Amino acid sequence: MEKNTSSSSSSSSSSAAAHVLIICFPGQGHVTPMLSLAKLLSFSGVFTTFVNTESIHRRLSSSSDLTDRRRLRFRTVPDPLTGGVDEELGFSSKFINLQESMRSCSTEPYKKLLLTEELTGEWPPVTCVIADGILFYAIEVAGEVGIPTLVFRTSSLSSSWAYASLRTFMDQGIIPFPEKCDMDEIVKGVEGMEGILRRRDLPGFMKMVKSTEDNYIKIINGINSLLINGKALIFNSFDALDPTLLPIMSSYYPPIFTIGPLHLLTKFFNISNEKEQEQEKEPGKNSCSSSLRQEDHACMTWLDNQPDKSVVYVTFGTVAVMSLEQFTEFWHGLVNSGHRFLWAMREDMVKGKEEMEVTEELEEGTKERGCMVEWVPQEEVLAHRAVGCFLTHSGWNSTLEGMVAGVPMICFPYFSDQMVNSRFVSEVWRIGLDMKDTCDRNTVERMVREAMEGESALELRNSAARMADLARKSVEKNGTSCANFERLVSYIKSTALTGSS
Repeated sequence: MEKNTSSSSSSSSSSAAAHVLIICFPGQGHVTPMLSLAKLLSFSGVFTTFVNTESIHRRLSSSSDLTDRRRLRFRTVPDPLTGGVDEELGFSSKFINLQESMRSCSTEPYKKLLLTEELTGEWPPVTCVIADGILFYAIEVAGEVGIPTLVFRTSSLSSSWAYASLRTFMDQGIIPFPEKCDMDEIVKGVEGMEGILRRRDLPGFMKMVKSTEDNYIKIINGINSLLINGKALIFNSFDALDPTLLPIMSSYYPPIFTIGPLHLLTKFFNISNEKEQEQEKEPGKNSCSSSLRQEDHACMTWLDNQPDKSVVYVTFGTVAVMSLEQFTEFWHGLVNSGHRFLWAMREDMVKGKEEMEVTEELEEGTKERGCMVEWVPQEEVLAHRAVGCFLTHSGWNSTLEGMVAGVPMICFPYFSDQMVNSRFVSEVWRIGLDMKDTCDRNTVERMVREAMEGESALELRNSAARMADLARKSVEKNGTSCANFERLVSYIKSTALTGSS
């Protein structure tokens, strides 16, 4: 990869009317930060169109008010493949089919949104696109019609840099993995990550490839090219989180805007139209909530009745599926730890769950100290005084939400960027424990106790509290993320004048 020697300063803002079209990959982890950005841009005076697939829009509409507003509107493109979108993800071979299907069924409708008057009327034409960093067709089509494109990478800087180092891993013979190899071997030669990543910490797909001609290799090379070729690169992160990696990545990529944590920035940002937005909100619905599932708020009452920092909050995200054996080991480990736990357990999370025979030990232990629900309002749960630990799959949104809440984490990653995130949580940021690749009941019990009891728990809580403070400062007035967001707005507005940046 050649270093980028161009200046990373943004253009000054203009009075021209800017109209940004934001389009994201159809999955919860992508919808959440990109919808937050859409709201922020619309509040900042930028006309913003949020584009999603039809099924994702329907699911969002069931719990959120997605009616068009003065500067924020919602449009859809056809659904790829068939059936539920989340079930088609999982970063298996279906991911490749999903990309091909989206290109086939969504290209023309998307191009129409970019070029026709359907989106204009009182609105200006689309002046730039913010596209999900793994949505190939969206970036390519915008380039074909001459609309400047900014790339939003919804994963962490550290995992994105690991993906960008694919060629290094291949040149060193790290990938494909030898049939017999030491999974704890430190991976060398990655600028800014020396001595951090082991083989087992590399992005999930790297363990699966069998040759350098694998389709996964081609996809990641394509993603890496999109990042370099975009007009700018956006991350849901903050400068103090990756002070070593950020300047290194800035020397290779176009201008980088770190504007996170986005869910926190939306709370601290000075929203001039806040009252107007509340008046427009449909009764009984949240204002642009990003949750694709119905949240059970009854769990908050249960939390209210628990002592401070006494509860382990458990969730493994919207996509991951575990075996019955894994589920049983986690459940036993939580009960055996003696600590209270709140477990957000999707109905489709466990394969073969209906075949499980629940022992009296599990039933009584859960009745005494546990609460299991389908889904929860996660930000509220993590911010609750009763929560003392977060057992997580290490998805980037969940990781950021845990950071902001100052709650220590126990990480059990499944795939993709989660493998890198969990390593950084434990070894770089020191705000949690990494339980990667093993979940027997003794390990679960031991790690829960380590995160909840004694000196080890105190150290983790102090470190997590410091990280939470850094996150909050980044989004406050004169904070780095707040300033970077203002630069981003100016950058976007400049495209309305020049058509490029």
